[in-house]
Amino acid sequence: MKNNTIIYISIFFILLSTGSCGEKKKTSKTNSSKENITDSGITFNDFETSIDGIDTGLYVLKNKNGVEATFSNYGQRLITLLTPDKNGKMEDIVLGYSTLDKYQEGNGGYFGSVIGRYGNRIAKGKFKIDGIEYELAQNNNGNHLHGGLKGFESVVWNVDSVSQNFIRFKRTSPDMEEGYPGNLKVSVDYTLTDDNELRIEYAATTDKKTHVNLTHHSFFNLKGEGNGSINNHILQINASSITAVDKGLIPTGELMSVAGTPFDFNTPKTIQSGLDKEHEQLNLGGGYDHNFVLDQSKKNNEGLLIAAKVHEPESGRIIEVFTSEPGIQFYGGNFMDGKTIGKNGGSYDYRGAICLETQHFPDSPNKNNFPSTLLEPGEVYSSICVYKFSVK
Repeated sequence: MKNNTIIYISIFFILLSTGSCGEKKKTSKTNSSKENITDSGITFNDFETSIDGIDTGLYVLKNKNGVEATFSNYGQRLITLLTPDKNGKMEDIVLGYSTLDKYQEGNGGYFGSVIGRYGNRIAKGKFKIDGIEYELAQNNNGNHLHGGLKGFESVVWNVDSVSQNFIRFKRTSPDMEEGYPGNLKVSVDYTLTDDNELRIEYAATTDKKTHVNLTHHSFFNLKGEGNGSINNHILQINASSITAVDKGLIPTGELMSVAGTPFDFNTPKTIQSGLDKEHEQLNLGGGYDHNFVLDQSKKNNEGLLIAAKVHEPESGRIIEVFTSEPGIQFYGGNFMDGKTIGKNGGSYDYRGAICLETQHFPDSPNKNNFPSTLLEPGEVYSSICVYKFSVK
């Protein structure tokens, strides 16, 4: 079973299924009716339509602590996530939009979406399997990024089952979709636990050899979405090296030690403290946009790697990340420019979010020294990621 990759994301969820591309469906609910609005202020009607003949909607999960998460089945997007600060104030801590229409513009910024078939970059959009070269979309400076022009974030998923704290999405990605071989059957489970964990579990099978690397792409700001820079967030990542990149953010193949560099987050420090230092890799990435090679010796009692921890001192909010994956992409919002207006009318400014994407390494199909992402018929791809929320 190559490529075991299950994603658990522990945290409180509210799931909302969504779609796009069609006219809004009429509903008996009105936008002013109390039952048509979530605790976060999102209106169900604004996510109800039909795309490619599949209905979209909004799904809400809550736990006993009042944490609310809302999802759309358009791209499996986490639309809102309400968690308390140290004073009990509930705020939405993930970036995104208040209507489905906005997510359909471009790629919706990948806000809160599932990423596939391959999270991160593949050099020149090409790889070989058994001597056959496959060409993918080149949608990022001549390279392939996050599954291509229409990746998993831009399609409607079937809601297989849903309950108060659980939702399962399913879809078959057809052979040669975005250039990838094989009919890939995918299911993704999200569970919002009463321990304030969001647990994500991925599973996939294929009928042809193919490459798979799934991840979740929420943009977090623990002060609240649209509430300024995340550079004061205190970050810890249990990693002794990163996969060094070139100017196209493609791994060179080198595992660069973080010792003595701005990439050493083994001891907690503010993100700003690292940015204040000079380093070639920071210049190439425009800041932090790198895959960290996780320490295999640090595991929780479930056997998942203890990947990262983020603490925002003003709100007291904390995220802990656990995973079965060998790497985690730390992205610090370097490409955000203030032009995007979010759910509450605020702008999403430069470095206004942090992404922590559990994953196999970028460009693994072309790097023999990286853990393999090849999935063969008869095997099951599985990945777990858990986001756990607390306060201090």
